[in-house]
Amino acid sequence: MSAKPVSSPKPKVLMQGNVAAAEGAYRAGCRFFAGYPITPSSEIMVRTGELLKEKGGTFVQMEDEIASIGAVIGASWTGVKAMTATSGPGFSLMQECLGYAYFTETPLVLIDVQRAGPATGQATHVGQGDVMQVRYGSHGDVFPIALCPWSVQEMYDLTIAAFNLSERYRVPTFVVADEAVGHLRENVVLHDDFEIFNRNRSGAGDPFGHDAPDGVPPMPAYGDGAALLVTGSTHDSRGYRKVDDPKVHEALVTRLMRKTMDHVEEIGDVDEYMLDDAEVAFFAYGISARSALAAVNRLRAKGVRAGLLRPRVLWPFPAPQLQALGARVRSLFVPELNKGMIAGVCREYVTVPVHAINQCNGKALSPDKLVAFVEEHP
Repeated sequence: MSAKPVSSPKPKVLMQGNVAAAEGAYRAGCRFFAGYPITPSSEIMVRTGELLKEKGGTFVQMEDEIASIGAVIGASWTGVKAMTATSGPGFSLMQECLGYAYFTETPLVLIDVQRAGPATGQATHVGQGDVMQVRYGSHGDVFPIALCPWSVQEMYDLTIAAFNLSERYRVPTFVVADEAVGHLRENVVLHDDFEIFNRNRSGAGDPFGHDAPDGVPPMPAYGDGAALLVTGSTHDSRGYRKVDDPKVHEALVTRLMRKTMDHVEEIGDVDEYMLDDAEVAFFAYGISARSALAAVNRLRAKGVRAGLLRPRVLWPFPAPQLQALGARVRSLFVPELNKGMIAGVCREYVTVPVHAINQCNGKALSPDKLVAFVEEHP
């Protein structure tokens, strides 16, 4: 469900990645933003605030990240598309409210522009250390959707896609960017070659029910006359608390899982580069995928048949595509700006050697480093 440009008469404009994400959010229908400034995501808050003031909507700078995500959840239940943006420390503060959003099936978009951590880390430098927190940051069984842009164009496109996915499946959805992409400036087309998905507010059916074939119930808003009960405790299809009923809890958690995992083929989105005859391959996302593609081209020039598999959607994880690739190549290389988070996941799905190429110094990986590593591990 990614928003991919097809053709557009609109001109290219030079734009920063964070600003492009704000533009995409507004075009996707975002009309509420609550946030707290944090490097390296603050430009998203600033530009979204300008758009909502100029063109209609509500912007609130909150006292902290906990209040920000709480306000976004509340706004979503009034029927509007809502968003926030943050980075690692702020994302950590939001986890409890995000658990509530998962369990209440609240659509929202959160853009996490990763920086080098842990803790305050290097606030102005790049990292990719939040990718497992996106998946497992909340306690309990949750199955989020997370998209990973590698360009300014995709900061625009995938933010639109994130809103569509969030509205379609009633689930918090993440744009997991990184500082290098968020602060990158390059040409982008602010096209309109996409469809917009809006949640079902019909009120026909229980708001937490099990009748819909796809597991996604309708979501009336406060004020629609549905007498809503929204609780983070175990609840039945009407929202009534059923904290002592094991069958209700099992059915609810299972439906929430299936709501995402039964639609992996529809949600998933990968790009393949020069994999038809590849003997070795990179699996990479975000800014590291740009380095990997440059390395592929340099390796090809040296006679090494290299390729790249790049997930635009990192969660749900693209296991089928990775398994198919693992059956064709002799080794897999996973460059990341962390200590091997996704490399560990890749090892669960392939039997060929998986080589983690890690860097945690606040800098992007250089293609030369990747080329040298592959040559050292033929």
